[in-house]
Formats: sequence, structure tokens, C-alpha cells
Amino acid sequence: MAQAREFDLVVMGATGFTGRLVAEHLLARHGTDGDLRWALAGRNQARLEEVRAGLGENAAGLPLITADSHDRASLDSLVQKTRVVCTTVGPYALHGSELVAACCEHGTDYCDLSGEVPWMRNMIDRYAEAAEKSGARIVHCCGFDSIPSDLGVWFLQNAAREKFGKPLERVRLRVKAAKGGLSGGTFASMLNIVEESRRDAETARVLKNPFALCPPDARKGPRQPYVSGPKFDAAIGSWMAPFIMAAINTRVVHRANALQDYAYGKGFRYDEAVLTGKGIGGRAKATMVSLGMGAFALGSAMGPTRALLKKMVLPKPGEGPSPEQREAGFFNIAVEGRTAEGQSLQARVKGDRDPGYGSTSKMIGEAALCLACDIGDEIAGGFWTPATALDGKLMERLEAHAGVTFRLDS
Repeated sequence: MAQAREFDLVVMGATGFTGRLVAEHLLARHGTDGDLRWALAGRNQARLEEVRAGLGENAAGLPLITADSHDRASLDSLVQKTRVVCTTVGPYALHGSELVAACCEHGTDYCDLSGEVPWMRNMIDRYAEAAEKSGARIVHCCGFDSIPSDLGVWFLQNAAREKFGKPLERVRLRVKAAKGGLSGGTFASMLNIVEESRRDAETARVLKNPFALCPPDARKGPRQPYVSGPKFDAAIGSWMAPFIMAAINTRVVHRANALQDYAYGKGFRYDEAVLTGKGIGGRAKATMVSLGMGAFALGSAMGPTRALLKKMVLPKPGEGPSPEQREAGFFNIAVEGRTAEGQSLQARVKGDRDPGYGSTSKMIGEAALCLACDIGDEIAGGFWTPATALDGKLMERLEAHAGVTFRLDS
């Protein structure tokens, strides 16, 4: 990939709520006159100027680039100016394809917040060869979906190989506690996926395959566990319910396994769930969560209720939780695994901000910085997961600058 470019990093979608948070994070970390050459991009110059002004006097010299997600010429111009594009413009199936294509053609590294499995599968199938040829490293899922899962499993498996000399055949991720909702962009993407799956049988088929994001020759594997309703987890001693992000995260983790030449094993089994507690109370909560997810899925599948959900659930452009709400949020995730012989190991992944905005904006910001500053030619062009492209380098950045920690339980 060409190194002599005007910028190291450009934030695309800077006029959106999450994009502004990413810009705030980068400004606090690097300013505008340091070693990092970065810029903001969006389709409206006036709104970009408003965002820059809102960032304060320290951002006065921050360059602005006008580019439209549906104007390929403007995207070609954008990606040829920078080494890395960090985009928060979703749903990506509606607004992201041309930017991925441009990055793959021109050898520009890319990271996003997509959790849209059918779209990512489409991008992999269409542009993997171009990315490999140009040297572009494409890294999807750089927010709450799916960095805690992908890096959490990667971290635990590395520890298992060091301790036991072998990988963990069975791994469970359990959300023990969290405060703060998912982002409006996540809900918008989910609703769009439901619409697509109702129109297209292939999309529906892809959604059901836990290996959907694996390379073409690795899209089959052992039967996977799946938490579809209230269930008691005897290994942990708690009731659990489905985790709304599991359908995304599990696919990313299986892709990571395949890209690492099955470092977790060809018989690797993995699932995710939300813990709801012990006893009658835990069972009741698990039932309520399961019913709520079922109602959301049913409502999303029906035109009138889907329109109502869009109106009631999705925030208006530029809206999101207050700084106080973001700072009051957190997440606490346990990742537990066992070898084929029954040896066990557990890790904890924690975040000190709300998952949907506060933590996510810092995670993708650090992923973009990792691509720009830490990753050399050892990572070839292609479509990667956060763990397989950025590995321990990103983990160190998250611990130092994003309030996300990875620890082994003693």
C-alpha cells in the first residue's frame, strides 16, 4: 500500500453522533498538530464545519473533506488521500459498499462498526481478491460488536495454549452485567437485515449459518450450541437468556478461527448469552428477556410494526446519550472455556463506558489508530477480524486509552 499520502487517518461520517465521539477521542489523544495527520469527512461541508467548531479551539486546524457514500468519484478521491478510513456511516448495507470497493481498489486500510452479516459476506465475496491485490486491510466489526468477543476469545485461547499446550474446544461468552443500550445505528442495521431477509432467501440462509463469514472453503463445521430461550447454565450456576449480539459475534469468532488456520481447533464450539441470575428471579428475568427479543424479532418482520419501531427506537440524526449517561455505563463479560480433556480457564472483559456509544467510539478510534500506527506488512491485504489483524497491539491500546480491560480469572 502506498505510504506517501496526505493523511494517516480520515473519519468518515463525522457529522453523525458516533462519528463526533470518535473525533473527540482522536482530538483528545493526538490534537491536530502532532505526529498523526488526520481529517474529518462527510457529505455536507456546512455540517462538518459545525462539528469542527463544536470540538473547540484545538480543532480549528482540522482538515475537512467532502465525500458522499453514494458518489464513487468522491470516495475514490477520499481514499487516495489517506492510509486509513474509519467509517461510522451505517447501515452499511445501504451506505457502505462503495467505500469498501474504493478502499479495496486503491489499497487503503478500512475499519467500521458493521454488524451486518449478510452485507459483510457480500463484501468478502466481491472484494477479497481486490483487497489482497492492492494490500488493503479491511476490518469490520470494530465496536461492541465484535471486539470484546473476538479479542476476548483470542486472549483466552492464547492463555490456554500457554498453560495447557492446546486450545479450548468449547468456549462460552456470558454477559454478566451491562448498563447502557445499543446504538441507534445497531438497531437500524438490525431492522434493515430483517427487511432484506424477508425479500431474499439467500440472505435468510446466510443469517442461519454460524460459519457464514468464514472463507468459502470453511463455511461448514461442527454443530454449534445456541441459546434461543431461557436456560440454566450449569457450568456457571445461573439462568441465561439470548444475547442480541450473538448472531454477529459468533460469526466473527468463527471467521477468526478459520483465518488463523483453526488455532481454536476444527471442532471448536462457541456461544454467547446474557446471565440473569439464580433461582426463581433469574428464571423470570431470563424469560422476560427472551420474550422481549422474540417480540422485537416478530415486530421487525411485520411492515406496520417495523415502521413503528423505526419511529420509536431509532434516535434522530445527531442524537444520542448525554456524556453523563455514557460515563455511567459499563459492561462486564466472562469468557470461559474448556479443553477436550476438561481443563478450564476463564477471562473477564470489562468496559468503563456504555457499550453502544462511549465504549464503541473509543474502540473503533483505537482500532483505526492501530491500523495507522502499529500494523506493518506482516498483515497482508484482505478481510480480517479485529483479533486477526490487530491482535495484542489493539488490546494494549484498548487497555491504555479506551477503558477496556482483559484479565484472566485466578
